[in-house]
Amino acid sequence: MKFAIFPTIVIALLSACTSPVFDAGRSETVLPLSRAWIDGRVVEYITTDISDLAMAQMMGANHVPKLASAINMPRGSSIVERVYKFPNEEQISVFQSAPDPVGTENKDRSYSPLWRVVMVRWSTQATPRELKSEEEVLAAEENKEVVLEMTNIVVNCPVTRSENGQALRGVR
Repeated sequence: MKFAIFPTIVIALLSACTSPVFDAGRSETVLPLSRAWIDGRVVEYITTDISDLAMAQMMGANHVPKLASAINMPRGSSIVERVYKFPNEEQISVFQSAPDPVGTENKDRSYSPLWRVVMVRWSTQATPRELKSEEEVLAAEENKEVVLEMTNIVVNCPVTRSENGQALRGVR
């Protein structure tokens, strides 16, 4: 008798996952949209997960401490790119890479939606201006205009739309 009930329970649980009440083709989720610079072009992205509790609370994202372990991968196999973030929203972030083009045809093999946060702070003697690429950020650091602070914070921020308007399926 026990063995006859078990398959019935399993089938009921599995069929709950395919319930006709939920139609993935018609349902949608609305998330805050952000913009970032990549090589002088603006891309759009969403933030879903953050390893740091305070930042996750501030952004309204999932707190996922385990993301920080992506930093410690062996050299040459890291899946984490750098995102240059400016305090107090001085300017939009600068990404190290982005899909090119957005979607299944992406040819940029260095792109990853996982980003290690690098804080960018202007030196007191520097005149702040908008930095639009990693090269500009690194040149400003070399000129002692900015100080870069590498953090152990990892964020999951997939790019959803490129500068030319090309977007992932379903993005409006």
